[in-house]
Amino acid sequence: MHHVPFSVAISVYKSDNPIFFDRALNSITENQTITPNEIVLVVDGSVSDSLNEVISKYENKYDIFKIIRLKKNGGLGNALKIAVENATFELIARMDSDDVSLPTRFEEQLRYFQVNPEIDIVGGNITEFIGEENNIIGQRLVPVSNEAIREYMKERCAMNHVSVMYKKTAVQNAGGYQDWFWNEDYYLWIRMWLNGAIFANTGSVLVNVRVGEEMYQRRGGSKYFESEKGLQDYMLKNKMINHSTYIKNVAKRLIIQKLMPNKLRGWVFRTFARKKVS
Repeated sequence: MHHVPFSVAISVYKSDNPIFFDRALNSITENQTITPNEIVLVVDGSVSDSLNEVISKYENKYDIFKIIRLKKNGGLGNALKIAVENATFELIARMDSDDVSLPTRFEEQLRYFQVNPEIDIVGGNITEFIGEENNIIGQRLVPVSNEAIREYMKERCAMNHVSVMYKKTAVQNAGGYQDWFWNEDYYLWIRMWLNGAIFANTGSVLVNVRVGEEMYQRRGGSKYFESEKGLQDYMLKNKMINHSTYIKNVAKRLIIQKLMPNKLRGWVFRTFARKKVS
């Protein structure tokens, strides 16, 4: 398949697992039907020797890596902002340091852009696994059309961040990545929406995401609730949602994120926010 060149934006920091990181890089290089033209890897602060060994392994094997080392850890939003700014190509795919892209992910997304050149961002569904990659415990399914995505966005994030490929200009015209505790992606999508961006999801699974109980713990507590409430405040201020939707959304988050114990929160996420895999 003839395709336009594209970059991948990925960051790594000291707490990342080198084995998982190696697998993530493997999934976007030799295990892809279409290899990226460039991988912008932001090393967010000092990292372990084992992580540096993984970086060197791929840097020596492929000439597509652009390594940017930051002296201090500045967080995911800052790292991705730098990655996007330094990407050579207009199309940029997002990748996490411990997840696994399916072999045809980039091929599917590039074809989608080819057929639908008006869109600014395309993502897809994800599966979630614990331990071994074939131990899939659920799926996060997202709407496909721009209209359905915008409607869904009023209540929840409608794009699986690790799955997206977007146009660099569309991201930068909306202000790029900015710090927003655990919600850098949702905040960016909201600003892109306000800036007139066109969204899409493929309807297929693009990435297998590594999860654990700690994921549900991160999605709780006062700080996380305030982050989510702040997004609702922002959407209300910009007339993306009305007052009744705002009250419903904030009340739901107050119960789940601030008042609910971690184990119960985990059950709620797995039962109501994910589709079970039989």
